Amino acid sequence: MPENTLTRADIVDRLVQKVGLTKQDSSNFLERVLELVCVELERDEDVKFARFGNFVVRRKKARVGRNPKTGEEAPISARRVVSFKPSPLLRQRVEAAQTARRD
Repeated sequence: MPENTLTRADIVDRLVQKVGLTKQDSSNFLERVLELVCVELERDEDVKFARFGNFVVRRKKARVGRNPKTGEEAPISARRVVSFKPSPLLRQRVEAAQTARRD
């Protein structure tokens, strides 16, 4: 796994360090938050985190695609997908961090 990937275990460890929860409580807390997000997305509800971003369920129509290996046409069924739209504040923070790294 790349060094710059934040995992669930990393989040749990940081909750232990910064909030002072036990490792078990931190893990339970994270699991409950993620479960709440999943349940709402399953119900076609958007999930909004102020100053972070929005998780939105989008509906995609059925269409014809192509197998990239063979070029053969293949039907792609209609489906729901989750997309994330970062807030302007998150975009600014990411851009500022990248700019600081370049300097």
